[in-house]
Amino acid sequence: MFVISQIWLRLLGTVLFSAGLVFFACPFLAGIHHAGCIFGTVISVMGILFFALNPAVSGILQKIWENGFGHFVLCVLMGILGFGAMLGIVMSVFMIISANHKPKTENTIVILGCKVRDGEPSLMLQKRLDSALQYLKQHPDVPVIVCGGQGIDEKISEAQCMAEYLTAHGIDESRIYRDDTLASTLENMENAKKIITEQGWLPEITIVTDGYHQFRASNIAKSIGLSADAVSARTSWYLVPSYWVREWLGICYQFVFG
Repeated sequence: MFVISQIWLRLLGTVLFSAGLVFFACPFLAGIHHAGCIFGTVISVMGILFFALNPAVSGILQKIWENGFGHFVLCVLMGILGFGAMLGIVMSVFMIISANHKPKTENTIVILGCKVRDGEPSLMLQKRLDSALQYLKQHPDVPVIVCGGQGIDEKISEAQCMAEYLTAHGIDESRIYRDDTLASTLENMENAKKIITEQGWLPEITIVTDGYHQFRASNIAKSIGLSADAVSARTSWYLVPSYWVREWLGICYQFVFG
């Protein structure tokens, strides 16, 4: 019975990590490469190897465990894995809360940029723009700041692409302000704050980005003196795992290096 249970456990683990590998590898097929994809792919492959080769791996680990130094190393690794799992859960809770933090007042909209393909918004960027459009049409007096520079493989800047998309869908050009710099989220927020200050607006914004990104983006905004609400775009389901993991890494980096 115990042997059968072990076989089923190995099979379940192999299937789960194989599914993870599919999710984390999907973005590569769509031309998307980032730390979340790489990290998730590596962990998935390690998980598959562990469960698929369990008897051999267990034997190796047993020998390491019986060695004094090896025992210490494995204990440290298990501690790190346990801490990482708890940290991931805590970050996920805050990410979900931030993604659902709805605007309470009419604030300046700040749309964070994303990939532009052949002069047109990528699917992810289009979803952000469509979410912003809904808010802007409900609040016709609210201005909007579009943020994003031009990458080496982009025909136009993300800000220009967003501005053109918004005007094509009925938003008056006079409401749109551009930040065309190719910058990090922090620099985008700093540039947005400059525009807000120059225009004499209140330092209160509503950030439009994907839900997974809202927690880090709002923290960055608050760190430079902006109050932030959220309008979250939906992320395609097959991209959520890799971007979610990337966001974990981004939050940790922000916490350590500010």
